[in-house]
Amino acid sequence: MTDLATLGFGRSELILGGQKSGKSRRAESLASDWLGQSPGHKAVLIATAQPWDEEMRGRIARHRQDRAERVPAMRTLEEPLQLAQALASHSNTDTLVVVDCLTLWLTNLLMPVDDFEQKMPQVQYFRSQLAMISGAVKQTTGPLVLVGNEIGLGVIPLGRETRDFVDALGLLNQDLAQVCQRVTLMVAGLPLTLKGQP
Repeated sequence: MTDLATLGFGRSELILGGQKSGKSRRAESLASDWLGQSPGHKAVLIATAQPWDEEMRGRIARHRQDRAERVPAMRTLEEPLQLAQALASHSNTDTLVVVDCLTLWLTNLLMPVDDFEQKMPQVQYFRSQLAMISGAVKQTTGPLVLVGNEIGLGVIPLGRETRDFVDALGLLNQDLAQVCQRVTLMVAGLPLTLKGQP
């Protein structure tokens, strides 16, 4: 297998940032670099978004089109909930796996709102989900890129459910930052290395 250091990232990288900060572009760039290193290399995107409404359907369609233009050789798999199992199934030494994105996966996990109030107070349930994802990341055999949002830098949101979600996402990001070899914060399209070599 190609030395991952030549691609500018470790075996696993967590990419965080705000909306339209360049997170997905960086992940796609890493996938393109990986595919260009060897004809035997593969790349798969695990997409977690669900088309709940017309706006989201349009957004998903635009993302698909953009990916097809920028990284045509990357295969897409849609998996909104069973992320740990998907990582275990698709990780391989010759395959770069991109997850885009963790924030939507967490949303899918904790919604609908009717279930949210029952699930969130159950710390054991939530922690078990984080442990499953962290464990899956540690057990991957090939390169992995995780994309997620950093939404805890602004005004404290109104509403208990929203505050609970921001807290939950912060805990998810912290856990994955511990197990990933590299952590990158995207700001205005520019990468800031928080962990690992730039």
